Amino acid sequence: MRILVCPDKFAGTISAPAVAEAVAAGWREHAPGDELTLRPLSDGGPGFVEVLAVPVNGTRIPVRTTDPLGRPVDAEVLLTPDRATAYVESAQACGLHLLKSDERDPKATTSYGLGVLVLAAVEAGARTVVIGLGGSATNDAGAGMLAALGAAPLDEHGAALPYGGAALAHAAGLGGLPMTRGATLVAATDVDNPLTGLHGASSVYGPQKGADRADVLLLDAALERFAGVLVKALPTCPPDVAALPGAGAAGGLGAAVLALGGRCESGIGLVTGMIGLEAALDAADLVITGEGSFDHQSLRGKVVAGVAGGARDRGVPCVVLAGRVSTGRREAANAGVTETYSLVDHFGDEARALAEPAAGLRELARRLAGQWSRQ
Repeated sequence: MRILVCPDKFAGTISAPAVAEAVAAGWREHAPGDELTLRPLSDGGPGFVEVLAVPVNGTRIPVRTTDPLGRPVDAEVLLTPDRATAYVESAQACGLHLLKSDERDPKATTSYGLGVLVLAAVEAGARTVVIGLGGSATNDAGAGMLAALGAAPLDEHGAALPYGGAALAHAAGLGGLPMTRGATLVAATDVDNPLTGLHGASSVYGPQKGADRADVLLLDAALERFAGVLVKALPTCPPDVAALPGAGAAGGLGAAVLALGGRCESGIGLVTGMIGLEAALDAADLVITGEGSFDHQSLRGKVVAGVAGGARDRGVPCVVLAGRVSTGRREAANAGVTETYSLVDHFGDEARALAEPAAGLRELARRLAGQWSRQ
């Protein structure tokens, strides 16, 4: 029997590759003769570089950078064997998971650390830098990233602004042109929100990063002002950058990429193409996917829903393993999901599900093999 294991991360607890390994280990305990193909997934958020490390088969360069509050943090640049393309992950420097809950404040957090990664990629010789966007703690429209690249936002007196989204309410210019050395930037994201407005970065994602209603209004106005600065200061910036799809990704990092003449591409589309997911689905007798929370948002997403839809189109059963399941059976079935299993239900304890996800996934996979394997 051929089983395809292609999960997303379980946010905040276990990476997609680790999920796939745990599921495979549990399955093999019951059915060691079955053929397991592991294809962990990412839509550009946390785990993006780790997921791509195998198909890229290049060099992983460690980089010391800074977190959303300016503290040192370790990250990496993934280079293709010819060093022409580099992959970096915004969450390694700007990730919400790097902050304690009481440290979340998008008025103050910065994307500077991502700029350090982009600069390291360019200095390593990359002509194209693909930036995985998602899971960020920032809402500064990439102002910090631009500062690290030599184009710090300035106030009307020519002084550098403090880091964070709130300070952009006083933005009047940039301190230079970003040092990208002619490299093309690509934002890998499946968020199509504009930068500002009701569906913009501040309004939609600001609250989960610590913004209250007053903060959202302040940040939205600040980003609107900064978008005007980008248009005036950067010849590569589209005049309607604030309204473009993807500009609001990762607290407005998408806008900074677009302003530098870059483009947005589907994160999950890029990953699935590189790992050969379509061919793996064609060959599978059973598909196992999963994520931290399988809920109504999952059915509108691109990872688990995309996998389940692909399995359905091929007449292949698809099982979802998740930390928590709140989607109804009928909704799940309509999306192509045959069965769902929850770690919370398995353990009977949410705290244990969060603390021991690998062990729980291994046990669930062993149980699944007993039900599905032909051995």
